[in-house]
Amino acid sequence: MQIIKNESIDQIKARIRQQTSKTSDPLVESRVTNIIKTVREKGDIALRAYAEEFDHVSLDELKVSAEQIDLAVKNVDPAVIRALEKAAVNIRSFHQLELQQSFEDSPRSGVTRGTKVTPLSAVGIYVPGGTAAYPSSVLMNALPAKIAGVKNIIMVTPPQKNGLNDAVLVAARIAGIDSIYQVGGAQAIAALAYGTESIPQVDKITGPGNAYVATAKRAVFGQVAIDMIAGPSEIGILADESARAKDVAADLLSQAEHDSNARAILITNSEKLAQAVSDEVNVQLSTLPRAAIARDAIDNNGFIYLVDTIDNMIDLMNAVAPEHLEIQLENAYDYINKIQNAGSVFLGKYASEPLGDYLAGPNHILPTGGTARFSSALGVWDFQKRIQYLYYSKDALLDDINDVTVLAREEGLEGHARAIEIRQS
Repeated sequence: MQIIKNESIDQIKARIRQQTSKTSDPLVESRVTNIIKTVREKGDIALRAYAEEFDHVSLDELKVSAEQIDLAVKNVDPAVIRALEKAAVNIRSFHQLELQQSFEDSPRSGVTRGTKVTPLSAVGIYVPGGTAAYPSSVLMNALPAKIAGVKNIIMVTPPQKNGLNDAVLVAARIAGIDSIYQVGGAQAIAALAYGTESIPQVDKITGPGNAYVATAKRAVFGQVAIDMIAGPSEIGILADESARAKDVAADLLSQAEHDSNARAILITNSEKLAQAVSDEVNVQLSTLPRAAIARDAIDNNGFIYLVDTIDNMIDLMNAVAPEHLEIQLENAYDYINKIQNAGSVFLGKYASEPLGDYLAGPNHILPTGGTARFSSALGVWDFQKRIQYLYYSKDALLDDINDVTVLAREEGLEGHARAIEIRQS
């Protein structure tokens, strides 16, 4: 890994901004626009045609049957099922704490204000089906929606020549997903956003995907809500001399193996640790099954920043705003309140990032590409909406008439003022 030292904090921040700057691909955007238009016009016919063109699968039925899921349950190793069920318990118990409550107050006689919290009616979950299948992502997307009270959860996933991944189907059953469709790519996003003969329109689409999926989600936003535009996976680690190089290197590679565009960043005040981690990454890469992918990520987006103080380390990491942040410092818990920007934080040398990916309970659908500066992990709140309400008695209205009309006329909206004044009589 490249070790960056003898640079000022401002120089490093400029480097980080350059690394996270986003550019769109005009060719992808053009293709996605055409796919969305075609799905809107032709519905299921288009979805089947795209399955043949992109996935090389001929489909009689888009919807996955209960019998297919029953067979998947029989095919999956019982140990995997037990692990998914344990993960589901932990995810439910964590996200149950996020439930938002309706509220109401009466600040004075004749006035009642409130907010009613209500679930979305229908949600679409996109589950990738390319180089790797992620049953854990099924749980992470669906369980918060279930807790929120969503009545109709629809899963879409690309069709596969040899059938859908059994563990993904088992996870869908554990999570209580209502229906599953064999549709992938931008066409799946279009189907969820606008509806087809088979696939109902949803209120929100969640879940990660490739550049076509991300571009399609951006294109349909406004027609439906989306969770976020997910980019390549990333990890940031804050570590001092108390950290073990083997642990740090392993955790950096745990994200680098996802994608050749993944980011792996270590910020430390120990030159000895920096060099040891760089060396250890090379050692561990030699035996990693996905070494080619991980090496590309490390060579292109792997950096070790050497700075002088822990305060500067934290300042820089807040500029990175990583998807996953590990704090491998002495007394790691002492630093949580200094973290402003991160998707999910892992405290101490034993809280390795894969715990969050699979089992512990916090969600692994997280903001990437520096967007943790302004967005958060997927949660129950993503599947609820808030409806405000207001009641006034006549006496309460009379008390406020002058202030409302003054403000309305200040903004040049005479109709607003008259709508209030007419109620005096």
